Amino acid sequence: MTTTTDEGVVHLLWINAGLSCDGDSVSLTAATQPSIEEIVLGALPGLPKLAVHWPLIDFECGPEQGADTFIEWFHKADRGELGQFVLVVEGSIPNESIKSAGYWCGFGNNPETGQPMTTSEWLDRLARKALVVVAAGTCATYGGIHAMAGNPTGAMGVLDYLGWDFTTRAGIPVVCVPGCPVQPDNMSETLLYLLYQATGQAPMIPLDDAHRPMWLFGQTVHEGCDRAGYYEQGDFTHEYGSPKCLVKIGCWGPVVKCNVPKRGWMNGLGGCPNVGGICIGCTMPGFPDKFMPFMDEPPGAKISTAASSVYGGAIRKLRSVTAKTVDQEPKWRRRGTELLTGYLPRW
Repeated sequence: MTTTTDEGVVHLLWINAGLSCDGDSVSLTAATQPSIEEIVLGALPGLPKLAVHWPLIDFECGPEQGADTFIEWFHKADRGELGQFVLVVEGSIPNESIKSAGYWCGFGNNPETGQPMTTSEWLDRLARKALVVVAAGTCATYGGIHAMAGNPTGAMGVLDYLGWDFTTRAGIPVVCVPGCPVQPDNMSETLLYLLYQATGQAPMIPLDDAHRPMWLFGQTVHEGCDRAGYYEQGDFTHEYGSPKCLVKIGCWGPVVKCNVPKRGWMNGLGGCPNVGGICIGCTMPGFPDKFMPFMDEPPGAKISTAASSVYGGAIRKLRSVTAKTVDQEPKWRRRGTELLTGYLPRW
Protein backbone atom coordinates (compact mmCIF):
# COMPACT_ATOMS: atom_id res chain seq x y z
CA MET A 1 0.00 0.00 0.00
CA THR A 2 1.53 3.33 -1.01
CA THR A 3 0.57 6.91 -0.30
CA THR A 4 1.97 10.33 -0.95
CA THR A 5 4.64 11.70 1.35
CA ASP A 6 2.30 13.99 3.28
CA GLU A 7 3.33 15.20 6.72
CA GLY A 8 2.73 12.88 9.64
CA VAL A 9 2.98 9.66 7.64
CA VAL A 10 5.31 6.97 8.92
CA HIS A 11 6.58 4.72 6.15
CA LEU A 12 7.37 1.08 6.71
CA LEU A 13 9.94 -0.21 4.22
CA TRP A 14 10.26 -3.99 4.18
CA ILE A 15 13.26 -5.56 2.45
CA ASN A 16 12.82 -9.31 2.03
CA ALA A 17 15.86 -9.69 -0.19
CA GLY A 18 18.27 -11.16 2.32
CA LEU A 19 19.01 -14.88 2.28
CA SER A 20 15.62 -16.14 3.36
CA CYS A 21 12.60 -18.28 2.55
CA ASP A 22 10.13 -15.38 3.04
CA GLY A 23 8.65 -17.36 5.93
CA ASP A 24 8.64 -14.32 8.20
CA SER A 25 6.53 -12.34 5.74
CA VAL A 26 4.10 -15.24 5.45
CA SER A 27 4.03 -15.66 9.22
CA LEU A 28 3.08 -12.04 9.84
CA THR A 29 -0.12 -12.49 7.85
CA ALA A 30 -1.31 -14.81 10.66
CA ALA A 31 -0.92 -12.18 13.41
CA THR A 32 -4.02 -11.43 15.47
CA GLN A 33 -2.73 -9.48 18.52
CA PRO A 34 -2.60 -7.11 16.72
CA SER A 35 -3.23 -8.10 13.14
CA ILE A 36 -1.24 -6.49 10.34
CA GLU A 37 -4.55 -5.18 8.96
CA GLU A 38 -5.22 -3.29 12.21
CA ILE A 39 -1.78 -1.71 12.05
CA VAL A 40 -1.93 -0.79 8.35
CA LEU A 41 -5.45 0.65 8.55
CA GLY A 42 -4.77 2.56 11.77
CA ALA A 43 -7.60 0.75 13.53
CA LEU A 44 -5.92 0.98 16.95
CA PRO A 45 -6.07 4.19 19.01
CA GLY A 46 -3.16 6.57 18.65
CA LEU A 47 -1.50 4.95 15.65
CA PRO A 48 0.09 7.31 13.14
CA LYS A 49 -0.90 7.22 9.49
CA LEU A 50 1.14 4.39 8.00
CA ALA A 51 2.30 3.71 4.46
CA VAL A 52 3.49 0.13 4.05
CA HIS A 53 5.90 -0.81 1.27
CA TRP A 54 6.07 -4.57 1.62
CA PRO A 55 6.49 -6.92 -1.38
CA LEU A 56 3.97 -9.39 0.04
CA ILE A 57 1.03 -6.99 -0.15
CA ASP A 58 2.23 -4.71 -2.94
CA PHE A 59 1.54 -7.48 -5.42
CA GLU A 60 0.32 -5.23 -8.24
CA CYS A 61 3.55 -3.24 -8.31
CA GLY A 62 6.83 -4.34 -9.85
CA PRO A 63 10.33 -3.18 -8.95
CA GLU A 64 10.53 -0.99 -12.02
CA GLN A 65 7.06 -1.30 -13.55
CA GLY A 66 3.40 -1.99 -12.78
CA ALA A 67 0.81 0.24 -11.11
CA ASP A 68 3.58 1.85 -9.10
CA THR A 69 7.35 1.69 -9.23
CA PHE A 70 7.76 -0.13 -5.94
CA ILE A 71 11.49 0.37 -5.53
CA GLU A 72 11.16 4.14 -5.91
CA TRP A 73 9.95 4.42 -2.30
CA PHE A 74 13.28 3.02 -1.14
CA HIS A 75 15.16 5.49 -3.33
CA LYS A 76 13.03 8.30 -1.85
CA ALA A 77 14.05 7.17 1.63
CA ASP A 78 17.68 7.21 0.51
CA ARG A 79 17.26 10.77 -0.80
CA GLY A 80 15.67 11.89 2.48
CA GLU A 81 12.23 12.51 0.99
CA LEU A 82 10.13 10.26 3.25
CA GLY A 83 10.57 11.76 6.70
CA GLN A 84 10.20 9.07 9.36
CA PHE A 85 10.46 5.47 8.21
CA VAL A 86 10.88 2.07 9.80
CA LEU A 87 13.22 -0.30 7.98
CA VAL A 88 12.37 -4.00 8.31
CA VAL A 89 14.90 -6.51 7.03
CA GLU A 90 14.07 -10.16 6.38
CA GLY A 91 16.82 -12.68 5.64
CA SER A 92 20.50 -12.90 6.52
CA ILE A 93 23.10 -10.62 4.98
CA PRO A 94 25.77 -12.32 2.85
CA ASN A 95 29.31 -11.02 2.77
CA GLU A 96 29.61 -9.45 -0.67
CA SER A 97 33.33 -8.73 -0.12
CA ILE A 98 34.59 -12.31 -0.29
CA LYS A 99 34.32 -12.81 -4.06
CA SER A 100 35.67 -11.14 -7.15
CA ALA A 101 32.49 -11.06 -9.26
CA GLY A 102 28.72 -11.29 -9.04
CA TYR A 103 26.55 -10.80 -5.98
CA TRP A 104 24.69 -13.03 -3.52
CA CYS A 105 21.42 -11.15 -3.23
CA GLY A 106 19.97 -7.82 -4.32
CA PHE A 107 16.89 -5.62 -4.27
CA GLY A 108 16.02 -3.60 -7.36
CA ASN A 109 18.42 -1.70 -9.60
CA ASN A 110 20.53 1.39 -9.21
CA PRO A 111 18.88 4.00 -11.50
CA GLU A 112 22.25 5.61 -12.22
CA THR A 113 23.94 2.45 -13.45
CA GLY A 114 21.06 0.09 -14.21
CA GLN A 115 22.87 -2.58 -12.21
CA PRO A 116 21.39 -4.58 -9.32
CA MET A 117 21.75 -3.09 -5.84
CA THR A 118 22.82 -5.59 -3.22
CA THR A 119 20.93 -5.97 0.03
CA SER A 120 24.00 -4.89 1.96
CA GLU A 121 24.19 -1.69 -0.11
CA TRP A 122 20.61 -0.87 0.86
CA LEU A 123 21.55 -1.34 4.51
CA ASP A 124 24.51 0.98 4.04
CA ARG A 125 22.25 3.62 2.50
CA LEU A 126 19.15 3.38 4.69
CA ALA A 127 20.03 2.09 8.16
CA ARG A 128 21.33 5.36 9.64
CA LYS A 129 18.48 7.36 8.09
CA ALA A 130 15.75 5.11 9.50
CA LEU A 131 13.84 5.76 12.68
CA VAL A 132 14.57 2.16 13.63
CA VAL A 133 15.91 -0.97 11.95
CA VAL A 134 13.96 -4.15 12.71
CA ALA A 135 15.42 -7.57 11.97
CA ALA A 136 12.51 -9.96 11.33
CA GLY A 137 13.19 -13.64 11.96
CA THR A 138 16.29 -15.57 12.96
CA CYS A 139 18.05 -15.21 9.61
CA ALA A 140 17.89 -11.42 9.80
CA THR A 141 18.63 -11.21 13.51
CA TYR A 142 21.63 -13.53 13.92
CA GLY A 143 22.20 -15.19 10.54
CA GLY A 144 20.18 -18.35 11.04
CA ILE A 145 20.52 -21.43 8.83
CA HIS A 146 22.44 -19.56 6.12
CA ALA A 147 25.14 -18.51 8.58
CA MET A 148 25.92 -21.98 9.93
CA ALA A 149 29.39 -23.49 9.75
CA GLY A 150 30.54 -24.38 6.25
CA ASN A 151 28.33 -21.92 4.37
CA PRO A 152 29.92 -20.34 1.25
CA THR A 153 28.35 -16.88 1.59
CA GLY A 154 29.81 -15.62 4.88
CA ALA A 155 26.22 -14.81 5.87
CA MET A 156 25.49 -12.91 9.06
CA GLY A 157 22.64 -11.16 10.83
CA VAL A 158 21.77 -7.48 10.51
CA LEU A 159 23.32 -6.95 13.96
CA ASP A 160 26.60 -8.43 12.78
CA TYR A 161 26.59 -6.38 9.60
CA LEU A 162 25.72 -3.03 11.16
CA GLY A 163 27.47 -3.69 14.46
CA TRP A 164 26.03 -4.59 17.85
CA ASP A 165 26.54 -1.02 19.04
CA PHE A 166 24.81 0.51 15.99
CA THR A 167 22.05 3.05 16.56
CA THR A 168 19.86 4.94 14.11
CA ARG A 169 19.59 8.71 13.92
CA ALA A 170 16.89 8.41 16.59
CA GLY A 171 19.33 6.64 18.91
CA ILE A 172 17.55 3.29 18.67
CA PRO A 173 19.61 0.08 18.37
CA VAL A 174 18.70 -2.71 15.96
CA VAL A 175 15.53 -4.41 17.24
CA CYS A 176 15.64 -8.19 16.82
CA VAL A 177 12.53 -10.35 16.69
CA PRO A 178 13.94 -13.86 16.16
CA GLY A 179 12.12 -17.07 15.32
CA CYS A 180 12.25 -19.53 12.44
CA PRO A 181 9.88 -18.18 11.32
CA VAL A 182 9.08 -15.30 13.64
CA GLN A 183 6.01 -15.83 15.85
CA PRO A 184 3.33 -13.67 14.14
CA ASP A 185 2.12 -11.69 17.17
CA ASN A 186 5.66 -11.13 18.43
CA MET A 187 6.44 -9.33 15.18
CA SER A 188 3.22 -7.33 14.94
CA GLU A 189 3.36 -6.34 18.62
CA THR A 190 6.94 -5.12 18.23
CA LEU A 191 5.99 -3.02 15.20
CA LEU A 192 3.04 -1.63 17.15
CA TYR A 193 5.28 -0.65 20.05
CA LEU A 194 7.76 1.08 17.73
CA LEU A 195 4.98 3.04 16.03
CA TYR A 196 3.77 4.25 19.41
CA GLN A 197 7.35 5.14 20.29
CA ALA A 198 7.62 7.09 17.03
CA THR A 199 4.68 9.24 18.09
CA GLY A 200 5.97 9.79 21.63
CA GLN A 201 3.40 7.51 23.26
CA ALA A 202 5.88 4.89 24.47
CA PRO A 203 9.37 5.03 26.01
CA MET A 204 12.50 3.53 24.46
CA ILE A 205 11.82 -0.09 23.61
CA PRO A 206 13.33 -2.34 26.31
CA LEU A 207 15.76 -4.85 24.78
CA ASP A 208 17.85 -7.64 26.28
CA ASP A 209 21.54 -8.25 25.58
CA ALA A 210 20.67 -9.95 22.28
CA HIS A 211 18.49 -6.96 21.24
CA ARG A 212 15.22 -8.91 21.70
CA PRO A 213 12.16 -7.15 23.21
CA MET A 214 12.39 -8.04 26.90
CA TRP A 215 8.68 -8.53 27.49
CA LEU A 216 8.57 -11.14 24.73
CA PHE A 217 11.84 -12.97 25.36
CA GLY A 218 12.36 -12.54 29.09
CA GLN A 219 11.45 -16.13 30.00
CA THR A 220 12.53 -19.53 28.80
CA VAL A 221 10.43 -21.98 26.83
CA HIS A 222 10.47 -24.20 29.92
CA GLU A 223 8.95 -21.52 32.14
CA GLY A 224 5.94 -21.18 29.88
CA CYS A 225 5.60 -24.81 28.84
CA ASP A 226 2.61 -26.97 29.75
CA ARG A 227 5.04 -29.90 30.11
CA ALA A 228 7.20 -28.23 32.78
CA GLY A 229 5.36 -30.02 35.59
CA TYR A 230 6.51 -33.37 34.20
CA TYR A 231 10.12 -32.16 34.32
CA GLU A 232 9.73 -31.20 37.95
CA GLN A 233 8.42 -34.67 38.71
CA GLY A 234 11.21 -36.34 36.74
CA ASP A 235 8.73 -37.79 34.27
CA PHE A 236 10.31 -37.76 30.80
CA THR A 237 9.17 -39.22 27.52
CA HIS A 238 11.46 -41.26 25.26
CA GLU A 239 9.16 -41.14 22.24
CA TYR A 240 7.06 -38.64 20.36
CA GLY A 241 3.31 -38.47 20.93
CA SER A 242 3.56 -38.33 24.72
CA PRO A 243 2.33 -35.38 26.84
CA LYS A 244 5.38 -35.68 29.14
CA CYS A 245 8.58 -33.59 29.19
CA LEU A 246 10.55 -33.70 25.92
CA VAL A 247 14.06 -32.93 27.24
CA LYS A 248 15.38 -36.48 26.84
CA ILE A 249 14.47 -36.50 23.14
CA GLY A 250 16.28 -33.25 22.42
CA CYS A 251 14.21 -30.30 23.73
CA TRP A 252 16.29 -27.23 24.62
CA GLY A 253 13.37 -25.51 26.37
CA PRO A 254 15.05 -25.04 29.79
CA VAL A 255 17.67 -22.66 28.32
CA VAL A 256 16.00 -21.07 25.27
CA LYS A 257 14.37 -17.66 25.58
CA CYS A 258 11.06 -17.80 23.77
CA ASN A 259 7.38 -17.22 24.62
CA VAL A 260 5.81 -19.54 22.04
CA PRO A 261 4.59 -22.24 24.48
CA LYS A 262 2.78 -19.58 26.49
CA ARG A 263 1.55 -17.48 23.58
CA GLY A 264 0.84 -20.23 21.10
CA TRP A 265 1.25 -19.73 17.37
CA MET A 266 -2.11 -18.55 15.99
CA ASN A 267 -4.98 -17.34 18.17
CA GLY A 268 -3.24 -18.80 21.21
CA LEU A 269 -3.05 -22.28 19.72
CA GLY A 270 -0.05 -24.34 18.62
CA GLY A 271 3.63 -23.73 19.21
CA CYS A 272 6.45 -26.26 19.18
CA PRO A 273 6.23 -28.11 22.55
CA ASN A 274 2.46 -27.52 22.68
CA VAL A 275 2.02 -29.83 19.70
CA GLY A 276 4.74 -32.33 20.60
CA GLY A 277 7.74 -30.75 18.88
CA ILE A 278 11.05 -30.24 20.65
CA CYS A 279 12.51 -26.75 21.00
CA ILE A 280 15.61 -26.47 18.80
CA GLY A 281 16.59 -22.97 19.98
CA CYS A 282 15.71 -20.92 16.89
CA THR A 283 15.33 -17.65 18.83
CA MET A 284 18.91 -17.77 20.14
CA PRO A 285 22.03 -16.13 18.62
CA GLY A 286 23.86 -19.49 18.70
CA PHE A 287 21.29 -21.18 16.45
CA PRO A 288 21.72 -23.57 14.68
CA ASP A 289 25.31 -24.60 15.34
CA LYS A 290 25.24 -24.60 19.13
CA PHE A 291 22.01 -26.63 19.23
CA MET A 292 23.04 -29.52 16.99
CA PRO A 293 22.40 -32.37 16.64
CA PHE A 294 18.78 -31.46 17.28
CA MET A 295 17.44 -34.84 18.39
CA ASP A 296 20.08 -35.57 21.05
CA GLU A 297 19.63 -34.87 24.73
CA PRO A 298 21.14 -31.38 25.31
CA PRO A 299 24.47 -31.10 27.19
CA GLY A 300 23.83 -30.77 30.90
CA ALA A 301 20.44 -32.41 30.54
CA LYS A 302 21.81 -35.83 31.51
CA ILE A 303 22.82 -34.56 34.95
CA SER A 304 19.79 -32.35 35.50
CA THR A 305 17.31 -34.99 34.34
CA ALA A 306 19.05 -37.65 36.44
CA ALA A 307 18.71 -35.44 39.51
CA SER A 308 15.14 -34.62 38.56
CA SER A 309 14.36 -38.32 38.20
CA VAL A 310 15.58 -39.00 41.76
CA TYR A 311 13.77 -36.24 43.58
CA GLY A 312 10.92 -36.28 41.07
CA GLY A 313 10.26 -39.93 41.82
CA ALA A 314 10.04 -39.17 45.54
CA ILE A 315 7.79 -36.20 44.86
CA ARG A 316 5.46 -38.33 42.73
CA LYS A 317 5.09 -40.91 45.52
CA LEU A 318 4.37 -38.28 48.16
CA ARG A 319 1.94 -36.51 45.88
CA SER A 320 0.16 -39.74 45.06
CA VAL A 321 -0.52 -40.21 48.79
CA THR A 322 -1.73 -36.63 49.10
CA ALA A 323 -3.79 -36.94 45.93
CA LYS A 324 -5.51 -40.06 47.24
CA THR A 325 -6.34 -38.25 50.49
CA VAL A 326 -7.69 -35.05 48.94
CA ASP A 327 -9.62 -37.04 46.36
CA GLN A 328 -12.00 -38.17 49.12
CA GLU A 329 -14.75 -36.16 50.78
CA PRO A 330 -14.67 -35.39 54.55
CA LYS A 331 -16.40 -38.04 56.68
CA TRP A 332 -19.11 -35.71 57.99
CA ARG A 333 -20.70 -35.35 54.57
CA ARG A 334 -23.32 -38.09 54.93
CA ARG A 335 -26.94 -38.57 55.81
CA GLY A 336 -27.92 -39.16 59.46
CA THR A 337 -29.51 -37.68 62.55
CA GLU A 338 -26.30 -36.15 63.92
CA LEU A 339 -24.34 -33.08 62.82
CA LEU A 340 -20.67 -34.17 62.62
CA THR A 341 -19.06 -31.04 61.17
CA GLY A 342 -17.77 -29.77 64.51
CA TYR A 343 -20.21 -26.88 64.60
CA LEU A 344 -20.82 -25.59 68.16
CA PRO A 345 -24.06 -23.65 68.68
CA ARG A 346 -23.76 -20.36 70.63
CA TRP A 347 -27.14 -20.75 72.35
